[in-house]
Amino acid sequence: MSTPVTPDEVAVIQTGQGAIVLEFWPDVAPKTVENFKKLAKQGFYDGTAFHRIVRGFMVQGGDPLTKEASMESRWGTGDPGYKIKAEFNAKAHQRGVISMARSSNPDSAGCQFFICLGDASFLDRQYTAFGRVIRGDEVLGKLGDLPTKVAGGGEKSRPVERQNVESVRIVERASIA
Repeated sequence: MSTPVTPDEVAVIQTGQGAIVLEFWPDVAPKTVENFKKLAKQGFYDGTAFHRIVRGFMVQGGDPLTKEASMESRWGTGDPGYKIKAEFNAKAHQRGVISMARSSNPDSAGCQFFICLGDASFLDRQYTAFGRVIRGDEVLGKLGDLPTKVAGGGEKSRPVERQNVESVRIVERASIA
């Protein structure tokens, strides 16, 4: 008897700048990957925005509050109504790596994520890295180079123009070939 093969799934993040395709690392962050896929399949991320861009460091999205312009003062604080336990691992935070955003509490991630624009090794083993960009690095670069303005907390990281996450779809890797 053979074991059924689970399809090798990837995420396709459709943005206003183009598509980014991510592969997952379930071997080092199984619960995080499962959570991200579940939210994506529910359409949770559709209509959100990349609300934080720090040139050379990362782009952050996944906050459900970004669906409402009237909630801008609270962008960066939204969650899915629960938190997931951290799965710190040995994967390096380098350009193209996707990781879970969180507060100072290590187990406070829920839905927000960031994609590294460069080396961020100071985050290694302190944030849950769970995949990497395999297609669309030029789109990530466009997002990272966008002009920003000062956000609520005083950090110059809010994109001047809204950067939509139109959809996040989980598909079989073979379907994107």
